[in-house]
Amino acid sequence: MADDSAPTTLSFQGMASQITVRLPELLEAVVSVGTGLELHTTLRRIVETAAELASARYAALGVLNADGTGLADFVTHGISEEDAERIGALPDGRTGLLGELIRHPVPLRLADLTKDPRSSGAPPDHPTMHAFLGVPIRVHTEVFGNLYLTEKRGGGEFTEEDLHVVRILATEAGIALGNARLYEATRQRERWINGSAALTTALLTGDAAEDALDVVAEQARKLAEAAAGLVLLPTAEGGLEVVAVSADEPAGMLGTVIEAASPVAELLLNGEPVFVDDSSMDVRMTTHLAPRFGPSMMLPLKSNGRVIGTLALPRERGGKLFTEVERTLATQFAAQAALALLLADVQRDRERLAVYEDRDRIARDLHDLVIQRLFATGLMLQGAQRRSVVPQVRDGIGKAVDELDATIQEVRTAIFALQQAPADAPAGLRTRVLREIGTAAVPLGFQPSVRFVGAVDALVGELTVKNLIAALREVLSNAFRHAGASRIDVVIDATVTLPGDAGGDGGGDGAGVTGVRLTVTDDGVGIPEEGRRSGLSNLARRAEALGGSSRFGPGPDGVGTTVVWEAPL
Repeated sequence: MADDSAPTTLSFQGMASQITVRLPELLEAVVSVGTGLELHTTLRRIVETAAELASARYAALGVLNADGTGLADFVTHGISEEDAERIGALPDGRTGLLGELIRHPVPLRLADLTKDPRSSGAPPDHPTMHAFLGVPIRVHTEVFGNLYLTEKRGGGEFTEEDLHVVRILATEAGIALGNARLYEATRQRERWINGSAALTTALLTGDAAEDALDVVAEQARKLAEAAAGLVLLPTAEGGLEVVAVSADEPAGMLGTVIEAASPVAELLLNGEPVFVDDSSMDVRMTTHLAPRFGPSMMLPLKSNGRVIGTLALPRERGGKLFTEVERTLATQFAAQAALALLLADVQRDRERLAVYEDRDRIARDLHDLVIQRLFATGLMLQGAQRRSVVPQVRDGIGKAVDELDATIQEVRTAIFALQQAPADAPAGLRTRVLREIGTAAVPLGFQPSVRFVGAVDALVGELTVKNLIAALREVLSNAFRHAGASRIDVVIDATVTLPGDAGGDGGGDGAGVTGVRLTVTDDGVGIPEEGRRSGLSNLARRAEALGGSSRFGPGPDGVGTTVVWEAPL
């Protein structure tokens, strides 16, 4: 057994003659390692080059985590995909020889690692390894990670010559990794800055005002390369509820609650971020979603000391840990997102105020002008009726007066609706749908028809109601902006049976579950084959997050468009 810890700075003149013979090979390896700037590609190239240079069957490079106590990444060479699956989770670097090199970053050469008392923790399906060579890699004066080589090809142990050439390679690798890490950090910052700008633009242009939280979740998920993006808002009980989801498999996520008693909820609501290395193992993660994920960032959406919610960004189980740079950039993004959400709220409040002022003006005009004229016209017709001597004329005038009376009553009803604030009406699904229909009628220029099937107010839960109303608003908006429709029919059916796996657990027995279905049909131009689908994608995400679905197609007889949105009650 040999344990080497010579100085890291070497002179070519002091090398043995056999090392000098390998100079062309070594120089070629140095050039190969220094090629390219992409960080992970550079890591893989270093591992492959080291294995070839020292004739090692297996090689690995462990990247230290932020506090230098374990491994944040582990890149291997010589292990097949099948072997990697059998071995299971990658090492954390806290035990065995890997941990020894982290605690004492000096070169380590062993003839047989299995006989070293510091060797431990290898999983059952790990390949048998004997000869071992470990060399730290430094970026400037900071230890970046360690290079591990095992199993000399042809048998035997790694030589002093192998140690020297690998240390030279590690020195060059440190320079290459420093450049790659700087390049990667610059790219990350640029990507997050551009993402923050795009988010702010999207929220303030008004195009996605009603889906602001979905926009935040989607954008953050892409930037963080996370498995999901979740936005949580405070509940009346003091906890946090998931209200927006961006994920490939969102079923079962929407509506998840972090209870008020959770230490995570307390920290987040106090404006403190929470970083978790493995959600599936951390005892603080108490929701049913935790076993599905690994590393996670939970960032308060805070602006000017006010916490309006939380942004959660989990990665898949076994995924790489978030770096310090990623944590910092994500925290800055969350602060920017909170500010953009607050500004978007202010903008929407201003727009609502303008709408209410306009409605008040219309109501006054209808009352002061239209009704007075209709009433005056009715009086003139009644006078003409009394003077007429022809029975048919008197009957016709009487019918016209009756129609005017009915019209006046309808106008008065419309005035009452225009003057009614949203909070004045009950919060049932039926009322909310009618309110959306009434609001949409103004820009559309006509009143969409609506029909309810089943006891919609009693059957449909609040979470589904919120998303159904958002879906209805999206469809009506699309009809106004793109369809050019002259007729829209809306049906809300709370008696439908959805497929058996609609609850989102993926294990449905085929019996089906009761749900609510929104069907909107128009006679417009239809959906072009080439065109934006962002609105329709939003509908699908909302439905899937609840365990439902959304689809669209041509209307009856191939005219116009029919959109169907459905979710469990």
